[in-house]
Amino acid sequence: MGLELTPFTVDVPDEVLEDLRDRLRRTRWPDQIPGTGWDYGAELSAVQRLCAHWLDGYDWRAAEATLNRWPQFTTTIDPDGGGDIHLHFVHARSPEPDALPLIMTHGWPGSIVEFQDVIGPLSDPAAHGGNPRDAFHVVAPSLPGYAFSGPTTRTGVDIRVAAQANAALMAGLGYDRYVAQGGDWGSMATQQTALADPDHCAAIHLNMVIASPPDPDNPTEGVTEAELGNLAAMGEFVANETGYQQIQGTKPQTLAYGLTDSPAGLAGWILEKFRTWSDCDGDPFSIFTMDELLTNIAVYWVTGTINSSTRMYYESMKTRRFGTGERVQQPVGVANFPKELYRPPRVWAESRYNIARWSVFDRGGHFAVMEQPEIMINEIREFFRGYR
Repeated sequence: MGLELTPFTVDVPDEVLEDLRDRLRRTRWPDQIPGTGWDYGAELSAVQRLCAHWLDGYDWRAAEATLNRWPQFTTTIDPDGGGDIHLHFVHARSPEPDALPLIMTHGWPGSIVEFQDVIGPLSDPAAHGGNPRDAFHVVAPSLPGYAFSGPTTRTGVDIRVAAQANAALMAGLGYDRYVAQGGDWGSMATQQTALADPDHCAAIHLNMVIASPPDPDNPTEGVTEAELGNLAAMGEFVANETGYQQIQGTKPQTLAYGLTDSPAGLAGWILEKFRTWSDCDGDPFSIFTMDELLTNIAVYWVTGTINSSTRMYYESMKTRRFGTGERVQQPVGVANFPKELYRPPRVWAESRYNIARWSVFDRGGHFAVMEQPEIMINEIREFFRGYR
């Protein structure tokens, strides 16, 4: 069954932008103990630099033009029978008639902004020095409750529901056979899409994998020395870097008052994640431009969706449906980056996924598509080449 699609153009009212500038001008900055850097969280001078650029150097209208390069639509889907969900998505159809449909799903605190450098090469490889036989029809939804999908308006919208929405979207677009890719929540949505729609989702590719030991009594069996180091890093992350998960998974509404009211608060909350989770040697501005960071932050601001985006944690932790639960039988490609948050051993992953490709790279982090677009373009092309 087809969907009722409404063409969409990013066009934020002037009064929203003026209100943003006014709030940035009137920011009430917190103190910081001298010499503590990022030890206590987002470093004061870094957030001040970013917000100063947001006020005086950043051009949202130029960002809009970049986002509007790709055809976009909105639609309404009831993926689980629990009520309608408003969904925004990019639909970049390839000029190649035999292109393979690909749905790419972002995570938190990301957005479709992460995909801006890969949509063109993936959908029209011939125009970017690639082989036209590697072309994809690229579908990139904004997760329910994120950015231009708008706030969710009902309870229960967890990552499984987002995956069911992905499957319904691809069916509604007329794609009887497709592949899927994702990282962060997008990884979990991609896994769940494979489980929810095995007759149509032919293969998946992930740049973040969550898996547990197949034998909990002997977790290191078959684990290499290098993978033991990855497990130690994962333990460090879980111990020291998951406070945001706890508040977003338990009391997101309380957090939302500050992040919805203060652009500096929102910038600090998101910038700290881009620094900590990327392969940037402690300097997020060395791997991302300020404009890239601000466009991603700004889509949360202008749509008022930081609150509903964090509800994904609450809903998914409540239902505990963020893991696969059952083994993904479709072929699975995995791109492993050294600064990824979760890097389970291959033997763990193989107990949950039908691993068909296991690539290990020497640079890159959690925001792989945005950090290393060329690596990810090649990785996606090469993996899905065998499933066309």
